[in-house]
Amino acid sequence: MDNKYTPPKVWTVETKTGGEWANINRPISGATHDKILPTGAHKLQLYSLGTPNGQKVTIMLEELLAAGKIDAEYDAYLINIGEGDQFSSGFVNINPNSKIPAFVDYSGETPIEVFESGSILLYLAEKFDLFLPKALHERTEVMNWLFWLQGSAPYLGGGFGHFYAYAPDKFEYPINRFTMEIKRQLDVLDKQLATKRYIAGDTYSIADIATWPWYGSLVLGSLYDAKEFLEVDSYKHVQRWAKEMLERTAVQRGKIVNRAWGEVWEQLPERHNASDITDVLALKPS
Repeated sequence: MDNKYTPPKVWTVETKTGGEWANINRPISGATHDKILPTGAHKLQLYSLGTPNGQKVTIMLEELLAAGKIDAEYDAYLINIGEGDQFSSGFVNINPNSKIPAFVDYSGETPIEVFESGSILLYLAEKFDLFLPKALHERTEVMNWLFWLQGSAPYLGGGFGHFYAYAPDKFEYPINRFTMEIKRQLDVLDKQLATKRYIAGDTYSIADIATWPWYGSLVLGSLYDAKEFLEVDSYKHVQRWAKEMLERTAVQRGKIVNRAWGEVWEQLPERHNASDITDVLALKPS
C-alpha cells in the first residue's frame, strides 16, 4: 500500500471518513431525532430494509405463511438507513443498536421487542414451532450453523463487501485479506453441502433462511458484482443449494420486501398484505 497510516495515540472521529455509508457512521449510540414508528393492522410488525439481514426475516415470515401459519401475517415498514431512520427514537426504543431489522410481536398481553436477525429467526421458529427441530441433536446442528452464519457474514458484508465494493479507495491488503476469508467460508459451505441437501442436514431450517440472503445471493451473482472475482461457479454444491432455495416461492416473495431499488418487480418498500407482494411480482416480464 502506498499510503501508510500511523495511528494516533488517541483516536478521534474525522468529519469525513469517506465511503458510501460514511454519513451514517458515528462512534456513539442513541437516537438523533424523535419519531414514532408506524404500526399496522397485524400483530407482527417489522421495521427493516431489504438487505441480506432484512431478507432473512421477511423470507422466514413468508415461509411461515406458506406453511399455513395465518398468525404470521405482518406489516413491514421501510427503514431507510441512508437517511438515518435507524436513529429515530422509535427505532432505538426497539433496538438500541440501531441496526435493521427490528421486530415487535403484539399478539400477547405485553409487546415483545426483538432485534438482531438471528434472534428474530429463532423467536419466530419457536413461536410457530417450525424450521427448528425438537430433537436435541438435530436442533443443535441447526443452531451450530445459524451461529456460524451470524459470526461469518460480517466478514462478507463489513469486510469483503466494504473494501471491494464500497470503500472510496481500493487497497490490496484488506481486499486480499477478506477475499481469502470469504473463499474459505464458501469452501466450508461447499463441503457441508456436498453430502447434505440443506445447510444443517436433510431438513429445511432457519440455518438455510439465515444463510441464503448472504451466501446464496453471493454465488448467484447478486452481491457486490464479485461473481467472476470470487470464481463462485467453482462452488458447485453451494450453487446447487442456492438455486434450489431460489425456487421456493417464499424466498422469491420475501426477498423483495422492504426493497426500494432494482427492477420494479423487485421493489416493495412496505408490505401489509399478501397481495402487495403478488402485485409487484406480477410486473416481471414473462
